[in-house]
Amino acid sequence: MPILILFFIGLPIIEIYFLIEVGAIIGAVPAIALTLLCALLGTWLVRRQGFSVLMRVRESLARDEVPALELVDGALLLVAGLFLLLPGFLTDIVGFLLLIPPLRRLVIRRTLGVIPVRTFDADPGRGPRVIEGHFRRED
Repeated sequence: MPILILFFIGLPIIEIYFLIEVGAIIGAVPAIALTLLCALLGTWLVRRQGFSVLMRVRESLARDEVPALELVDGALLLVAGLFLLLPGFLTDIVGFLLLIPPLRRLVIRRTLGVIPVRTFDADPGRGPRVIEGHFRRED
């Protein structure tokens, strides 16, 4: 719960602070234009990389493989796009960092290392469980 409070209250306050500081240095109109430029450029880059991820998902499915890593990569691109559309320089920096493929792979490796993997093997010492039966096809 404290992380959500920090995200929904703290992040906008930090973004407003940076917008005011940058606006004081370069002016209000250039700061707003820079924010809009970051959003437009980020949207274009996310779209371009999103199509690349989509092609990799299709290739993986054509080889009868599960495109799990590609889907996580696409989810991180979605997060990057969200951060780039939010007004502010801090979220733009995070969004642009997530657009770097090696950095995304690093985040995926770190995240997948933390996610617990559960197996549902009832008796791991005895091998696979086989249920015998008969079937009949009815048309």
